[in-house]
Amino acid sequence: MIALLDYGSGNLRSVEKALRHVGADVRVTSDRNVMRNARAVVLPGVGAFDDCLNAMARQELHDGVKEFISSGRPFLGICVGYQALFERSEEFNSCADGLGIFKGKVVRFTGQAGYKVPQIGWNEIQITKPECPLFCGIPNGSHFYFVHSFYPKPMDESIVATRTMYGDHFSSSIWRDNVFATQFHPEKSQKHGLQLLKNFVALGK
Repeated sequence: MIALLDYGSGNLRSVEKALRHVGADVRVTSDRNVMRNARAVVLPGVGAFDDCLNAMARQELHDGVKEFISSGRPFLGICVGYQALFERSEEFNSCADGLGIFKGKVVRFTGQAGYKVPQIGWNEIQITKPECPLFCGIPNGSHFYFVHSFYPKPMDESIVATRTMYGDHFSSSIWRDNVFATQFHPEKSQKHGLQLLKNFVALGK
Protein backbone atom coordinates (compact mmCIF):
# COMPACT_ATOMS: atom_id res chain seq x y z
CA MET A 1 0.00 0.00 0.00
CA ILE A 2 1.18 3.53 -0.86
CA ALA A 3 0.06 6.26 1.54
CA LEU A 4 -0.85 9.48 -0.27
CA LEU A 5 -0.73 12.20 2.37
CA ASP A 6 -3.73 14.49 2.72
CA TYR A 7 -2.92 17.65 4.69
CA GLY A 8 -5.78 19.66 3.26
CA SER A 9 -4.25 21.44 0.28
CA GLY A 10 -2.44 18.89 -1.85
CA ASN A 11 -3.20 17.97 -5.45
CA LEU A 12 -4.60 14.65 -4.30
CA ARG A 13 -7.05 13.37 -6.87
CA SER A 14 -4.86 13.68 -9.95
CA VAL A 15 -1.93 12.07 -8.08
CA GLU A 16 -4.16 9.29 -6.78
CA LYS A 17 -5.58 8.65 -10.25
CA ALA A 18 -2.11 8.53 -11.83
CA LEU A 19 -0.77 6.14 -9.17
CA ARG A 20 -3.74 3.81 -9.62
CA HIS A 21 -3.24 3.96 -13.38
CA VAL A 22 0.26 2.50 -12.99
CA GLY A 23 -0.96 -0.28 -10.69
CA ALA A 24 -0.51 1.13 -7.20
CA ASP A 25 -2.68 0.26 -4.22
CA VAL A 26 -3.24 3.80 -2.89
CA ARG A 27 -4.71 5.01 0.38
CA VAL A 28 -5.35 8.72 0.84
CA THR A 29 -4.71 9.48 4.51
CA SER A 30 -3.82 12.01 7.15
CA ASP A 31 -3.33 9.25 9.75
CA ARG A 32 0.22 8.83 10.97
CA ASN A 33 -0.50 5.19 11.87
CA VAL A 34 -1.50 4.42 8.28
CA MET A 35 1.79 5.92 7.16
CA ARG A 36 3.68 3.62 9.53
CA ASN A 37 2.20 0.59 7.77
CA ALA A 38 2.73 1.82 4.20
CA ARG A 39 5.29 0.39 1.80
CA ALA A 40 5.85 3.87 0.34
CA VAL A 41 4.64 7.44 0.91
CA VAL A 42 3.86 10.28 -1.49
CA LEU A 43 3.65 13.90 -0.29
CA PRO A 44 1.96 16.01 -3.00
CA GLY A 45 1.81 19.76 -2.90
CA VAL A 46 -0.02 22.73 -4.34
CA GLY A 47 -0.02 26.21 -2.82
CA ALA A 48 2.18 27.98 -0.30
CA PHE A 49 5.10 26.55 1.68
CA ASP A 50 3.83 27.80 5.06
CA ASP A 51 0.31 26.47 4.45
CA CYS A 52 1.73 23.04 3.70
CA LEU A 53 4.07 22.87 6.69
CA ASN A 54 1.59 24.32 9.18
CA ALA A 55 -1.15 21.93 8.08
CA MET A 56 1.25 18.99 8.35
CA ALA A 57 2.26 20.04 11.86
CA ARG A 58 -1.37 20.26 13.00
CA GLN A 59 -2.03 16.71 11.80
CA GLU A 60 1.23 15.30 13.21
CA LEU A 61 2.38 14.51 9.69
CA HIS A 62 5.48 16.69 10.18
CA ASP A 63 7.11 14.19 12.55
CA GLY A 64 5.42 11.27 10.83
CA VAL A 65 7.20 12.02 7.55
CA LYS A 66 10.56 12.20 9.30
CA GLU A 67 9.84 8.90 11.03
CA PHE A 68 8.86 7.25 7.76
CA ILE A 69 11.93 8.52 5.90
CA SER A 70 14.19 7.19 8.66
CA SER A 71 12.67 3.73 8.11
CA GLY A 72 14.36 3.50 4.71
CA ARG A 73 11.16 2.94 2.72
CA PRO A 74 10.57 4.90 -0.52
CA PHE A 75 9.31 8.47 -0.17
CA LEU A 76 8.32 10.86 -2.98
CA GLY A 77 7.70 14.59 -2.60
CA ILE A 78 5.99 16.50 -5.42
CA CYS A 79 6.15 20.30 -5.98
CA VAL A 80 5.59 21.91 -2.54
CA GLY A 81 6.08 18.39 -1.17
CA TYR A 82 9.60 18.66 -2.61
CA GLN A 83 10.19 22.13 -1.18
CA ALA A 84 9.00 21.01 2.27
CA LEU A 85 12.02 18.71 2.58
CA PHE A 86 14.35 21.70 2.97
CA GLU A 87 15.01 23.97 5.95
CA ARG A 88 13.13 27.12 5.04
CA SER A 89 11.56 29.18 2.27
CA GLU A 90 11.71 32.80 1.13
CA GLU A 91 8.09 32.61 -0.06
CA PHE A 92 5.94 35.50 1.24
CA ASN A 93 8.25 36.14 4.22
CA SER A 94 7.78 32.54 5.30
CA CYS A 95 7.96 31.78 9.02
CA ALA A 96 7.41 28.01 8.95
CA ASP A 97 10.29 25.60 9.43
CA GLY A 98 10.72 23.04 6.71
CA LEU A 99 11.24 19.36 7.48
CA GLY A 100 15.00 19.84 7.27
CA ILE A 101 15.66 16.49 5.61
CA PHE A 102 18.06 18.35 3.32
CA LYS A 103 20.07 21.50 3.96
CA GLY A 104 19.16 24.48 1.82
CA LYS A 105 16.38 26.96 1.23
CA VAL A 106 13.58 27.60 -1.22
CA VAL A 107 14.05 30.72 -3.36
CA ARG A 108 12.06 32.64 -5.98
CA PHE A 109 12.91 32.81 -9.65
CA THR A 110 14.88 35.96 -10.37
CA GLY A 111 12.44 36.86 -13.15
CA GLN A 112 14.94 37.33 -15.95
CA ALA A 113 13.76 39.04 -19.12
CA GLY A 114 11.61 36.80 -21.28
CA TYR A 115 10.70 34.41 -18.47
CA LYS A 116 7.33 34.89 -16.80
CA VAL A 117 6.95 34.00 -13.14
CA PRO A 118 5.38 31.64 -12.23
CA GLN A 119 6.63 29.05 -14.66
CA ILE A 120 3.52 27.28 -15.93
CA GLY A 121 3.91 24.66 -18.61
CA TRP A 122 6.26 22.09 -20.08
CA ASN A 123 10.01 22.23 -19.68
CA GLU A 124 12.96 19.98 -20.38
CA ILE A 125 14.90 18.07 -17.74
CA GLN A 126 18.59 17.24 -17.91
CA ILE A 127 19.30 14.06 -15.97
CA THR A 128 22.43 14.51 -13.84
CA LYS A 129 22.13 11.17 -11.99
CA PRO A 130 21.28 8.58 -14.67
CA GLU A 131 21.48 5.87 -12.03
CA CYS A 132 18.45 7.34 -10.23
CA PRO A 133 15.78 4.61 -10.40
CA LEU A 134 12.97 7.13 -10.93
CA PHE A 135 14.30 7.93 -14.41
CA CYS A 136 14.66 4.36 -15.67
CA GLY A 137 13.24 4.31 -19.19
CA ILE A 138 12.95 8.11 -19.39
CA PRO A 139 15.23 9.75 -21.99
CA ASN A 140 17.43 12.67 -21.07
CA GLY A 141 15.83 15.86 -22.37
CA SER A 142 12.28 14.66 -21.71
CA HIS A 143 9.64 17.27 -20.93
CA PHE A 144 7.65 17.48 -17.68
CA TYR A 145 4.92 19.84 -16.50
CA PHE A 146 5.76 22.62 -14.00
CA VAL A 147 3.67 25.12 -12.01
CA HIS A 148 5.81 27.15 -9.58
CA SER A 149 7.43 30.46 -8.70
CA PHE A 150 9.90 29.04 -6.16
CA TYR A 151 12.41 26.19 -6.15
CA PRO A 152 14.86 24.65 -3.65
CA LYS A 153 18.59 25.37 -3.69
CA PRO A 154 20.23 22.30 -2.11
CA MET A 155 23.49 22.90 -0.28
CA ASP A 156 24.57 19.37 -1.21
CA GLU A 157 24.87 19.26 -4.99
CA SER A 158 25.30 15.48 -4.93
CA ILE A 159 21.57 14.96 -4.32
CA VAL A 160 20.52 16.74 -7.55
CA ALA A 161 19.00 14.19 -9.96
CA THR A 162 17.85 16.60 -12.71
CA ARG A 163 18.35 20.22 -13.66
CA THR A 164 16.11 22.51 -15.66
CA MET A 165 16.63 25.94 -17.21
CA TYR A 166 14.01 28.66 -16.83
CA GLY A 167 15.98 31.85 -16.73
CA ASP A 168 17.63 30.34 -13.67
CA HIS A 169 19.28 26.92 -13.81
CA PHE A 170 17.56 25.05 -10.98
CA SER A 171 17.37 21.62 -9.37
CA SER A 172 14.15 20.13 -10.71
CA SER A 173 14.47 16.85 -8.80
CA ILE A 174 16.61 15.25 -6.10
CA TRP A 175 17.46 11.78 -4.86
CA ARG A 176 19.27 10.45 -1.80
CA ASP A 177 18.88 6.88 -0.60
CA ASN A 178 15.12 6.27 -0.23
CA VAL A 179 14.05 9.91 -0.69
CA PHE A 180 12.96 11.23 -4.09
CA ALA A 181 11.38 14.58 -4.90
CA THR A 182 10.39 16.53 -8.00
CA GLN A 183 9.54 20.18 -8.60
CA PHE A 184 7.56 19.15 -11.67
CA HIS A 185 4.23 17.32 -11.53
CA PRO A 186 4.63 13.73 -12.80
CA GLU A 187 0.88 13.18 -12.50
CA LYS A 188 0.37 15.91 -15.15
CA SER A 189 3.29 14.92 -17.35
CA GLN A 190 1.68 12.25 -19.54
CA LYS A 191 3.74 9.21 -20.53
CA HIS A 192 7.06 10.22 -18.94
CA GLY A 193 5.32 11.23 -15.72
CA LEU A 194 3.46 7.93 -15.59
CA GLN A 195 6.72 6.07 -16.20
CA LEU A 196 8.33 7.93 -13.30
CA LEU A 197 5.43 7.02 -11.00
CA LYS A 198 5.54 3.41 -12.20
CA ASN A 199 9.24 3.31 -11.34
CA PHE A 200 8.50 4.68 -7.87
CA VAL A 201 5.70 2.20 -7.24
CA ALA A 202 8.04 -0.65 -8.17
CA LEU A 203 10.46 0.46 -5.44
CA GLY A 204 7.77 -0.12 -2.80
CA LYS A 205 6.94 -3.69 -3.80
